[in-house]
Amino acid sequence: MLINDVDSDYASSMAGRALQLMAQHNVPATPQNFEVWFTFARGTAPDLNKTINILFANKRPFDAGTNHSLYVNYIEGRSDWAQHTLLSAQLQKVLLNAQQFLAITVSDNRKQVEALDTVASQIDEDSDPRPIIKSLVAELSKAVSRAIEVEAHFTASLHEIDNIRDKLTISERRSRIDPLTGLANRRALDDFVRAAQIASMETGAPLSILLVDIDRFKQFNDKFGHQFGDQVLRLISHVLKETMRKEDLAVRYGGEELLGVLPGADLIVCQDVAERVRQTIARRQVRRRLTGEILSNLTVSIGVAEFVAGESLGDLIDRCDRALYAAKRAGRNRTMTERDIGESVAA
Repeated sequence: MLINDVDSDYASSMAGRALQLMAQHNVPATPQNFEVWFTFARGTAPDLNKTINILFANKRPFDAGTNHSLYVNYIEGRSDWAQHTLLSAQLQKVLLNAQQFLAITVSDNRKQVEALDTVASQIDEDSDPRPIIKSLVAELSKAVSRAIEVEAHFTASLHEIDNIRDKLTISERRSRIDPLTGLANRRALDDFVRAAQIASMETGAPLSILLVDIDRFKQFNDKFGHQFGDQVLRLISHVLKETMRKEDLAVRYGGEELLGVLPGADLIVCQDVAERVRQTIARRQVRRRLTGEILSNLTVSIGVAEFVAGESLGDLIDRCDRALYAAKRAGRNRTMTERDIGESVAA
C-alpha cells in the first residue's frame, strides 16, 4: 500500500475520504480499489485524478472493468518508485558509514603517527634498542591491522554500492515498462518520441505512429473475466512487439490501447506494419486451455498517422486516434490512416 509514507492522522483522513467516495460511487471495497481511491484522495497521481474527474463529468459508472483499468493503468507498478526511494536511502546510509569510518581511521592514524614520534624520540645511541624495537614492531603491527581493516571495510562498501547500483538500474528499467504487457509505458514513450521528433526534424526522415484498439474488449472482460482479458491484452502486445522493427517502440498507451512508434517510417510503411499486426491477430483463435474450446476470435482496429514537423505528441496521437475511430465506425477489424479520413471527407 502507499499509505506508509504519510503520518497517521493524514492517512486516516484520506482513508475516510477514499471510503466515502467508494461508497458514493458504488465501488466495492477491495484492496486494489481502495488503493486507487486512496491515491485519488491524496492527489499524488495527477493522471489518475484527471481520468476519474472525466468519468465523474461524463457520469460513467465505476463497474468492474473501469475499476480494474484504473488500478492497472495508474497504480500497478508504482512500487518500483518506492523501491527506488528505498535503494537511494540505502546508498546514502552506506556513504554515511564510509564517511564515519574514514573519519575514525584518520583520527587513529594521527594517534599512531604521534605514537611513532614518541618511539623515535626514545632512540639514543647509548640506550638498549630492544624495548624500542618492540614498541616499533607493536605500532607497525597496529598499522598493518588497521590497513587490513580499512581495506576490508571499503571492499565490503564497494560490493554493497555495486549491488545497490544494479538494483537501481533494474528499478529504473521497470519504471519504464508496463507490468502487465511488458511493453514500454507512457514515461518511456515521452522520452523516445521526443528524441525521434528531434531526429526527424534534423534529418528530414519520416516518423509515424500506429494506434491499436482491441475490438469489443469490454465484452471479453464481461463474458470471460478480467484475467482472460489480461491474457488477451498480453497476446496482442506480444504480436505488436514481434511484428515491429528493432528500432521501433511498442507502448501500452492506456487500457486496451497499444501504440507503435516507427522512426524512419512514412505513412505507407507504417500502414503495412499495422496491417501485418491486424492480420496476424485476426488469424488467432482464443481457446480455453483445459478443454481446447474455441472461445472467440480476436480482431483489432488500427489508426495510422505521420508526424508533421513541429507538432506535439498529443496532436499526432489525436490525428491517429481519429483514424482509429474511423476504422471502428467502418466496421472494425481494419486499418485506416489519416489520409483515408481526408479522402473520405473530401469525397
